[in-house]
Amino acid sequence: MSGQRGRVLVVDDDAAIRRSLERGLRLGGFTVDLADGGRPALAVARRTPPDVIVLDISMPDLSGIEVCRTLRDEDNDVPVLMLSALDETADRIAGLQAGGDDYLVKPFALQELVLRLEALLRRRPPRDSGTVRVGGLLLDPAAREVSLDGRPVELTRREFELLHFLARNAGIVLSRDQLLDRVWGYDFEVRTDAVDTFVSYLRRKLETSGRSRIIHTVRGVGFVLRDDDPGERP
Repeated sequence: MSGQRGRVLVVDDDAAIRRSLERGLRLGGFTVDLADGGRPALAVARRTPPDVIVLDISMPDLSGIEVCRTLRDEDNDVPVLMLSALDETADRIAGLQAGGDDYLVKPFALQELVLRLEALLRRRPPRDSGTVRVGGLLLDPAAREVSLDGRPVELTRREFELLHFLARNAGIVLSRDQLLDRVWGYDFEVRTDAVDTFVSYLRRKLETSGRSRIIHTVRGVGFVLRDDDPGERP
């Protein structure tokens, strides 16, 4: 990890914000790279991979949402903290859905941003090489591949991490707070919405063609992964 506390790529088309964040983060012990737009950000991220990205959503050349989607499409799982003046629940969910890991509304205190970056760096999930099997569900963390009853299932990075955590704790009821703390790794204001939204995405992809439910809701508590369908075993 570069620098004392990690290498941060700061992406914002506002020069004053870039300078302010660069100064504050360098004083805090971070190595800082800068980009003034979405396309330069992708170039920097490919050339000098950062440990974490601070990414403004509203930029004229390429939005932060598009940048984040591009990174995830390239299988780049670098943690991304999104910055925006937009404070609606739908905007936050859109940021998460694009692959963002956290969302901070402008204006903000530098100390809060640093704490969120530390949380993202501290809780970044390791690359686990051991496969996980639950009934007809098979996950390969090293390859980031999933199959159900022998059928490949395409998942986003966040969907995979959520399913992996559920599968590693198969048969155990996990609360929404537990899932957010272990999968997202930070305190996020839209706590219930984030978990329920991604569980819904997973169910759509897993429960096709009459396949029985594999992620079960325990009312008032949370979710549990349990495969009760004998299905077809590879």
